[in-house]
Amino acid sequence: MSVPPAPTAPSGYPKDKVPSIRRLMMPRDTNALGTIFGGVILSEIDLAAAIEAHKHHPAKIVTVAMDKIEFKQPVQVGDLVSFYTDTLRIGRTSITVHVSVWAQRRFGGGTFVHVTEADVTMVAVDDDFKPTPILNPAG
Repeated sequence: MSVPPAPTAPSGYPKDKVPSIRRLMMPRDTNALGTIFGGVILSEIDLAAAIEAHKHHPAKIVTVAMDKIEFKQPVQVGDLVSFYTDTLRIGRTSITVHVSVWAQRRFGGGTFVHVTEADVTMVAVDDDFKPTPILNPAG
């Protein structure tokens, strides 16, 4: 029995990067149409952005904005979804992180599809939830 060839990643897929989060989508994540609920993907985008932002500020951060989200492809049960991050900007109290979301069909053995992307702005806060300077802007 021969092993099928590994799927080829499409143009734009960040094959040389390690995702901040990787998650297999399960039936509990579905909406009424049987695809993955968009809110599940949004929650993971928020978490991936926080992981990236914590490289620059290992203390409290909060999400203050997420730019326009457009779902380009549905996510199915059994898709292996990867959330890739890049720091776009570090301000005095804020960090903007780009999150690119890719799904690999069929439990990680199928084709790759670009699901969505977002720029997420996180703000460093103190114990009173007031903006505070970024601790380690160089990362």
